[in-house]
Amino acid sequence: MCVHCSADQHGSRFIQQKLETATAEDKAMVFQEVFPQAVALMTDVFGNYVIQKFFEHGTAQQRKELAQQLPSRVLTLSLQMYGCRVIQKALEVVDVDQQTQLVSELDGHVMRCVRDQNGNHVIQKCIECVPADRIQFIICAFYGQVLALSTHPYGCRVIQRVLEHCTDEQKQQGIMQEILRSTCSLAQDQYGNYVVQHVLEHGTQPERSEIITKLAGQIVQMSQHKFASNVIEKCLQFGGPAERQILINEMLGSTDENEALQAMMKDQFANYVVQKVLEICDDRQREILLTRIKVHLHALKKYTYGKHIVARVEKLVAAGGTSVYHFSLLVDQFLIHITAERRSAAAAHMSPPM
Repeated sequence: MCVHCSADQHGSRFIQQKLETATAEDKAMVFQEVFPQAVALMTDVFGNYVIQKFFEHGTAQQRKELAQQLPSRVLTLSLQMYGCRVIQKALEVVDVDQQTQLVSELDGHVMRCVRDQNGNHVIQKCIECVPADRIQFIICAFYGQVLALSTHPYGCRVIQRVLEHCTDEQKQQGIMQEILRSTCSLAQDQYGNYVVQHVLEHGTQPERSEIITKLAGQIVQMSQHKFASNVIEKCLQFGGPAERQILINEMLGSTDENEALQAMMKDQFANYVVQKVLEICDDRQREILLTRIKVHLHALKKYTYGKHIVARVEKLVAAGGTSVYHFSLLVDQFLIHITAERRSAAAAHMSPPM
């Protein structure tokens, strides 16, 4: 009866709810019925949730017996849509010896799992839950493959988990060095940019500095790139004061023509970088930027993305601050000018033809 219910949508949900508060006696009764079909239920669309609940709320003995059904099946289950969820739950709750036994079956199959839509979640869970000394073979499988993994839709997630959870400093540094060597190409990749952003946000100061140093000299170009522009924003957000100054100076350029800044303000991606600069810079930097921007206020209204800059400036003015007081007058004049032009155009449109 319980096996049939476990494979039914409503029956599965009912059993899951009951297991959370069931007495030891009731759990034992359900377990006795379910256990003989546990392996089949692990890959069932509804049954897998019942097995997960037993791993979560079952007794230590019940968890152990379920885990003993997994050896020789770990790889197959890891690559299966529902089975992978059972393996993940098991890794969360079983003891270290059982964890070690389970993950050992993935040795030699790490890259296959990482590139699989289901298996990658199991590898991530291994990195999160299993002691580093028990999954050295997983980390070692990534050596020389970090660029390829970081530019893969599933691999990029796995690399981020390594950066978060790997406690073996030597091995983590090996992964980090491969990332840093490929900073520029990763920043421009649709998946790799997330890995670089992760280092900027969670890495050490020397790691952030190395990334910013590698990107310096091509900040404007990167800011106009769909994916790299997100990396540049993170550089501005998490870089130190001196590094921010380097980035801002590059955007301002070496002449008063403001060509780089003009191009960025009109660009569909770089305009967000300029907005980020206005948001995080200090008063002195903001004053310089606003002075440069005011020269182009009239031209910006003609561009969809330039209007975003005007909106950001208005927001700054509304927030107050002496550094933007004088600029607010310029914005007011600009908006009055736009309103007058619109009224003039409307009047011309409504006038009868001569």
